[in-house]
Amino acid sequence: MDERIGIIGGGIVGIAVARSLLERHLGDITVFEKETRLAAHQTGHNSGVVHAGLYYAAGSLKARLCVSGRASLRDYCLEKNLPYREVGKLVVAVDESELPALAGIEKRARANGVPDLSGINDAGRLREIEPHAAGVAAVHSPHTAVVDFAAITEAMAQDVRAAGGTVLLGQEVVGIAVVGAKVRVRTAVSEHVFDRLIVCAGLQSDVVARLLGADPAPKILPFRGEYWSLNPERNSLVNGMIYPVPDPRFPFLGVHFTRGVYDDVHVGPNAVPALAREGYGWSSVSAKDTWESLRWPGAGALAKKHWRMGVEEISASLVKAIYFHKARRFIPELEMSDLTAKTASGVRAQAWGRDGALLDDFAVEQVGPVTLLRNAPSPAATSCMAIADHLVENYVQVRA
Repeated sequence: MDERIGIIGGGIVGIAVARSLLERHLGDITVFEKETRLAAHQTGHNSGVVHAGLYYAAGSLKARLCVSGRASLRDYCLEKNLPYREVGKLVVAVDESELPALAGIEKRARANGVPDLSGINDAGRLREIEPHAAGVAAVHSPHTAVVDFAAITEAMAQDVRAAGGTVLLGQEVVGIAVVGAKVRVRTAVSEHVFDRLIVCAGLQSDVVARLLGADPAPKILPFRGEYWSLNPERNSLVNGMIYPVPDPRFPFLGVHFTRGVYDDVHVGPNAVPALAREGYGWSSVSAKDTWESLRWPGAGALAKKHWRMGVEEISASLVKAIYFHKARRFIPELEMSDLTAKTASGVRAQAWGRDGALLDDFAVEQVGPVTLLRNAPSPAATSCMAIADHLVENYVQVRA
């Protein structure tokens, strides 16, 4: 008899896990999504970038799964005739003070096997790739791509349904109980019993873990990233992607320029603490979410260490001129009027520990027959198919 396997989360990772299980004929699969559509949160609110693996520590899950996941995602898009554009990424050192950090990025990228990577040590070659960019050196990743992650999620969901899987929309999980060797899952309208459960709940991953009675740590700290649109008449300022050299102390890449899969150009994101797990603007406030973050044991340590960055990011969020000056460092021709509107924002589900440290790698926890994906921010969308295979091979098949 086939095992019954439940999956909580209808983002791209949860749907990829369902697809991977069905490809291996590992059971009767049911996916629960609390919203009335798939890809409603992190998957549908990001920049659409398929990362090549430049930033992640060699040997980490992020590094390994990003590199293999990019290749799998590319092949899937080609198979399904979904848009996949290798517009390329240029990581730019604006001045000589950033050269050591840029060298570190190039070293990590080469260790991770990023394909066709090139180091650029003169401004002339840099401007051959991005004619309007300013900088003294750069690292170029020609195979960094852009896609429509929501469309990919829908295509994978069609695969799941075609293979006999069930995708339940508008069914928020409100109760989980391990009873003997089984797992009982309760929503507001239904109850189900599974042999195994896999939780890919993103922004709600620690909330779902608490339903099970798992360790509250790591906790999710939501960070909102806001994007400005570039005036379409000025889209020629950007050929592909122009990124800063990121500050290694933070898990964020800094404000950058990205030409999207549908040829729009957006600027961002920044990284400001969100006042709600699904708070896509300053007006979205959850007293419960905010209070839980403030009373977390690591809150004081995190604030003490990163308060300066927090002030800078919040200021740039509230004052357009500050955001503009951050962006203009990389394209001196940029004018304030070129940033036309804040057209989108996303919330990153960043896990943090009791000591205030932000988790840097993907994190998985096993509680009896339940597998919990506890930390899966960027590059999780890029890595979705590789994450799915990793969970199935290391947490499902080994327990069969």
